[in-house]
Amino acid sequence: MTHSHHHHHHAHSASRGIGTAFFLNLGFTLIELVGGALTNSIAIISDAVHDFGDSISLAMAWYFQRLSGRGSAKGYSYGYRRFSLLGAIVNSVVLLVGSAYILTEAIPRIFAPQPANAEGMIALAAAGIVINGIAALRTRRGRSINERVVSLHLLEDVLGWAAVLAGAVIMYFTGLAIIDPILSVLIAVFIIFNVVKNIRQTIPIIMQGVPLDIESGSILASLRRLDGIAGVHDLHIWSLDEEYNVLTAHVALVRPLSAAEQASLKAQIRELLAQQNIQHSTIEFEQAGEECAFAHCAEGGAGE
Repeated sequence: MTHSHHHHHHAHSASRGIGTAFFLNLGFTLIELVGGALTNSIAIISDAVHDFGDSISLAMAWYFQRLSGRGSAKGYSYGYRRFSLLGAIVNSVVLLVGSAYILTEAIPRIFAPQPANAEGMIALAAAGIVINGIAALRTRRGRSINERVVSLHLLEDVLGWAAVLAGAVIMYFTGLAIIDPILSVLIAVFIIFNVVKNIRQTIPIIMQGVPLDIESGSILASLRRLDGIAGVHDLHIWSLDEEYNVLTAHVALVRPLSAAEQASLKAQIRELLAQQNIQHSTIEFEQAGEECAFAHCAEGGAGE
């Protein structure tokens, strides 16, 4: 109950942070469209289109994060936690598409730089850094993958505006318009690298791989050391959203135990698993000499 309340509070806090980021991003997108037209800057107008895509993905992330805070339901017995993963995947795809768009716009401008109103670009870039920076800080403290991807999304905007600011200042003093597209290419490569890293972290969770921060061998060894346990097999460990980890296992008993003794042993097992960052466990006891009902049962499991 306490953990459920903690997750609900965390999900609500994460949803509120993403919601704030969404409204800040959408509002500034409108400012960019007007500013881009006034400064005759195709780069700023292009960034406005990119930020509009950001706003759409942030809206989806906000919706998915709110869903992830719900409890179990008839159609989703584990609740909606994995919806935040879906939001993270959507955001990652949007980031990759947005970065590809930046590259297609920036690379041709390296060979054919376009002049613009540098003074207006400096003012808009400074505002962009402040507004997107505030939005990034609202999500940077988040612990879920969804919040991290959203924070990366906003960091892309901050770095993008920093590049526009640097390019505009250099353009103002030197007239070298080529600086802006070069910085844009470097930032796009940086963002793609980080998105790929996030995707590599998300895929094992979707495929129900053993969480990286959990040592299945250590868990097996700890369980086998408990009094009354002859062995452990058919062990499976996975994560719903990188925060909530689940374990199932068959535990073979040395001798028959009474109902009270089984309850006591289960309490010991769950306490041990909680120390190993397992939030939900399903334990099936097997009496001495009892055969496992599943053909694939083998001593160990979860990578052993």
